[in-house]
Amino acid sequence: MCDLVCDKYSVLQVMSRFGIALGFGDRTIAEVCAENGVDTDTFLAVVNLLMNGADASALAGEVSVGALMTYLRNSHSYFLGFRLPAIRRKLIEAVDCSLSDVSFAIMRFFDEYVAEVDRHMAYEEKTVFPYVDALLAGENRPGYSMEDFRRHHDQIEARLRELKNIIIKYYPSGGTNELNGVLFDIFTCEQELASHNAVENDIFIPAVERFVSAGIRPEARQETLSQREKEIIVCVVKGLTNKQIAETLCISTHTVITHRRNIAAKLQIHSAAGLTIYAIVNKLVELSEIKDTIGDTQQG
Repeated sequence: MCDLVCDKYSVLQVMSRFGIALGFGDRTIAEVCAENGVDTDTFLAVVNLLMNGADASALAGEVSVGALMTYLRNSHSYFLGFRLPAIRRKLIEAVDCSLSDVSFAIMRFFDEYVAEVDRHMAYEEKTVFPYVDALLAGENRPGYSMEDFRRHHDQIEARLRELKNIIIKYYPSGGTNELNGVLFDIFTCEQELASHNAVENDIFIPAVERFVSAGIRPEARQETLSQREKEIIVCVVKGLTNKQIAETLCISTHTVITHRRNIAAKLQIHSAAGLTIYAIVNKLVELSEIKDTIGDTQQG
């Protein structure tokens, strides 16, 4: 895995969206994926599409739809919770809205673009993903299909390309490091959104369609927790916050959140109380270790 990252550093984005953290030593790709509870074939399919331009039609038959769902949900969180807000902060520093009407128009254009991305991803979260979740559980939901999604799937990166061109051609600037820096981020984000769409169009949609055509049946879920996920469960049931967990395990808060999302997807447990029961039953903690936490919860 280390050789892959050093050779193609952009794979870091793929790792993040599958919930794979750094610090994996000399372990192989398969070993790292297994440790993090990630389907290896799905990870490699996404990497090969984005890094090597592999034949998407062949890749779609090798993947786990459930693993792709985790990837896409984490991708949404990345764009809406991190990437686009970070670009907005840099854009505010680079253009002074009090000095130029063009600056004000650029900020307004960007905010309208973010709202468009939000609507696009909200549609997937509220309509597409629940449909696929039902398919994975063995439930057929008539009245919707991936063809509906394909028709609805706008190229959301096009508007960002327009914003980039407006800044380059029309912003009255003497040229600043701040503006050039935010432009670089916009170029990069444009590529990332194109990659996101490629995964959806070329792997996710065909994989779901093949899943449906093969007959609706529950997908075999990978419920094996990684050692890191078990450590996070123990911290959760002991009452630690995400920030405290990050400090305890020497990882970022974003990584903690990603792991917790993956834990919920694997176990279908979404509450601390449910994780407490799971931890006790599976001997991750002793009841004596968490009595105080349980008492505090009951009193609260």
